[in-house]
Amino acid sequence: MRRALTIARTPGVPLGPNPRVGCVLLDADGTEVAEGFHRGAGQPHAEVEALRALGGPATGLTAVVTLEPCDHTGRTGPCSRALLEAGVSRVVYAQDDPFEQAAGGAATLRDGGVDVAGGLLVDEARAVNRAWTFGVEHGRPFVTWKLATSLDGRSAAADGTSRWISNEAARRDTHRLRGECDVVLAGTGTVLVDDPQLTVRDEVDVPLPRERQPLRAVMGLRDVPAGARVRDDHAETVHLRTRDPHEALAGLRSRGRVHVFLEGGPHLAAAFLGAGLVDEVVAYVAPMLVGGGTHAVEGLPVTTITEALHLDVEDVEVVGLGPDRNVRLTMTPRTPRTPRAAGEGER
Repeated sequence: MRRALTIARTPGVPLGPNPRVGCVLLDADGTEVAEGFHRGAGQPHAEVEALRALGGPATGLTAVVTLEPCDHTGRTGPCSRALLEAGVSRVVYAQDDPFEQAAGGAATLRDGGVDVAGGLLVDEARAVNRAWTFGVEHGRPFVTWKLATSLDGRSAAADGTSRWISNEAARRDTHRLRGECDVVLAGTGTVLVDDPQLTVRDEVDVPLPRERQPLRAVMGLRDVPAGARVRDDHAETVHLRTRDPHEALAGLRSRGRVHVFLEGGPHLAAAFLGAGLVDEVVAYVAPMLVGGGTHAVEGLPVTTITEALHLDVEDVEVVGLGPDRNVRLTMTPRTPRTPRAAGEGER
């Protein structure tokens, strides 16, 4: 199973409406004879890729899969049927498929006489598809809010300058995190004032190829000038003409997006936080005191300490070298989230 999880994470597979899945075929002695992974929506699923790599009958083999084999016909046929027809005698999978329309493969395989076991390394499997699983269960994209702040909670000085509160290592780390998402979202205010490019860039600050870029989403009612950097040809851009975070996420969900990297200003951050739509916070804290200036969050509806939004710290790491090292805090808000009764997803 660990090998299946490894190939499910194969670099270059785009995020999107389909989960990442790996499959390994074993013979009676437990020796690997073939493997495959899903390469994206519309492409053959991992089980079919492994069977193709085998190049012959799978009679008596065991299929080890990171996600319950699907049981429906979408862009591709049901993997449960493909495994049955190939003659696989046993299937071991990690995560139950939360997508209602695709689930049921385990039952179909059992009805066909296959020995089926589920739940092996399920937590690791869910981690591979954290955003996709969240989207199916909650009906919206997973939202990571990133901020860079001084020790006294300022994102910019009194004169509006903000370059650079975070150090170079933190900025590079931000690009790594952007590259793990399929949307980078900012508000029209940030775009008009700062003119960011909102792309993923490499170690020498060159944007990665367009096909590897997340969607750039600009949220707000004001027009974005044609010459704005966010409108260049380095990545696709969509303008979400709304101030409602729920509506914005619904629009991104309809485009098959599963993980939003929120890089808007302090008011946009407050809107998402106030709506309970931030699922992860990544804060780069610089060892500096600015005094006045822009708060990292503006307009959060908190008037007394008992109304404070609490976060659980998941990870703390020092980023960079030398005296200007930053501290990266990864946190999750304690705001309860209500799962959907039935999920949505491509599969």
